[in-house]
Amino acid sequence: MKERNPMDRNDLNINKRDRVLEVGSGQSPHPRANVIVEKFIESNYHRGGDIRIFPYQEFVNADGENMPFKDKEFDYLICNQVLEHVEDPMLFTNELSRVASRGYIELPSFIGESLFPKESHKWVCLEIDKKLVLYDKKRIPSLYPDLGKTFLNFLPYQSFALHIFYLSYHQAHTVRYEWKDNIDIIVNPEDPYYKSFFEYTWSDKISRTIFPYRSKSQDIKISIQAFIHLVIEKIKRKFIPYNPVSLEKYMEIHKKNND
Repeated sequence: MKERNPMDRNDLNINKRDRVLEVGSGQSPHPRANVIVEKFIESNYHRGGDIRIFPYQEFVNADGENMPFKDKEFDYLICNQVLEHVEDPMLFTNELSRVASRGYIELPSFIGESLFPKESHKWVCLEIDKKLVLYDKKRIPSLYPDLGKTFLNFLPYQSFALHIFYLSYHQAHTVRYEWKDNIDIIVNPEDPYYKSFFEYTWSDKISRTIFPYRSKSQDIKISIQAFIHLVIEKIKRKFIPYNPVSLEKYMEIHKKNND
C-alpha cells in the first residue's frame, strides 16, 4: 500500500530505532541501513561501480528474490535503482514486503528510461493510480541513446534549478514510492488502460494522470520544499563525511575484529 512519494532517498520516514535493510546498495549504501544485501559481488554490470559498505553495516550475499531473513524482520527496507534489473518483479517485491513492514522503492520512470535507457534495465515503470506498473522494455518501440551521464550525473549538479525540478516532479525521470505492509504492483499488464501509457502517444488525460494538476500556490510550495531539502542535503554532504569502504576493506576490517 502506497504511503507517499518522497523527494529522494534522503527524504524517508525512518524512525530512530528502526532496523533497516538495504537491498542492492551497490556503490552508494544508505548510511541508515543496518544490513546490506547484494546478489552480484564480482560483476558491476548492474551497478555503476564496485560495492562499497560502511564498516558498521552487516553484509549479506543473497538474492533479493530469496533472502535469508524471517518474516517482518526489518522495520524498513530501502531498494534504490534495483527493481528495474530483476527477472521477476512480482517475486522480488513480494520478498521485500515479506521481510520488512515498510519501505522505499526508487527506479527510473518510463520517461527517464526513454531519455537515458540502460542496457542492464529490463523494465520500465510508471506509478498509475497509486500502483507500480512495470512493462518489459522489449515490448516497447525503440528507446533512444543513453544520455544519462549528462542529464543525471552532470547537469543536476551544475544546475540548481534542474535539480529542484527533478525533486519537485515525481516521475519526471524517477519513480519514488514509499510503501507500508505490501507493494501494489502490476507487471506486463494486458489491460488496454495500462498498456496505453507505454505503447501509445500520451494524451492530455494520460499526462494529467502521471503529473496531476497543481495550482500556482501548490507548485510554489513544492518548489520551496525541494529547494530547502536540496540546501540541507548539500550542507550535510559538506560537514558530514560519507566514507563507505570497498568490499575487500570491509572484509579485512571484520576479519581483524573477529580474530
